[in-house]
Amino acid sequence: MTAGPLDPGAARPAPFGERLAAAMVAFGPLCAGIDPHPGLLAAWGLPDDASGLRSFALTVVDALGGQVAALKPQSALFERHGSAGMAVLEEVIAAARSAHTLTIVDAKRGDIGSTMTGYAEAFLREGSPLAGDALTVSPYLGFGSLQPAIDIAAANGRGLFVLCLTSNPEGAQVQHARTASGETVAAQIARQAGAVNAAELADRGGSAAGASVPSMGSVGLVVGATIGDAARTTGVDLSAVRGPLLAPGVGAQGAGSAELAQVFGSARGQVLASSSRGVLAAGPDGRALLAAARRAADDAAQALQG
Repeated sequence: MTAGPLDPGAARPAPFGERLAAAMVAFGPLCAGIDPHPGLLAAWGLPDDASGLRSFALTVVDALGGQVAALKPQSALFERHGSAGMAVLEEVIAAARSAHTLTIVDAKRGDIGSTMTGYAEAFLREGSPLAGDALTVSPYLGFGSLQPAIDIAAANGRGLFVLCLTSNPEGAQVQHARTASGETVAAQIARQAGAVNAAELADRGGSAAGASVPSMGSVGLVVGATIGDAARTTGVDLSAVRGPLLAPGVGAQGAGSAELAQVFGSARGQVLASSSRGVLAAGPDGRALLAAARRAADDAAQALQG
């Protein structure tokens, strides 16, 4: 289900949205984070350096590779260790690929022109050691600023998750603001992501990956599961996005079936629940990590069924 060897001459993989939909059917709607916070490293008895980082991250991949829909390494927590940390991130992405597990690199990149192209080539181009299967991106220099990433992702069978409605209190200041046309920023982002997905799905015939998951394009949104009625009040039509919705805060993390019905409505089948500390706290034992991930996947599936 992943991109295959990082060989510039390798065949382009199937579109990310199609591969993710299949992984969600196979393993449940869970994305397990790889977030090596200093406190977690200490709790695992590991030093806060590149060696501890490597032991932590590869333990997670060894335990969960081939067992969850996706893994999501948090780039900032690798970057804080400098070039040695980035080398570990490259190793983690390669290990997840070898385990046939999708990776979403959580780097939240966003810039303009050649700089955005540089980020896209680093994280999305076939042949780059930092290229997972998808990348989180920030649209707050305008959705159009993401075009290089959209183009490079599409050309390489990869995907994007665009920040849209996040649960941090500060997010509303920008995301709920209204443009000159009266549309909220969040609604504009969701609408433009939906247009990209509509074109992709039309191009590939809208083929479904499985009966329990709708056809999905490769441009998803990040939407917090604990945002209440924000999607409704900001005019965001999540179903119309026709892409995956990466959602922190599902199930044991805080949002149950009632909350998810309020946030996602009929788009619940598109939700990929993100759990990091809830799973990682079970480590460093690999069997305990896997058990925690399976519980989180079951909790998310139950909550999303409503």
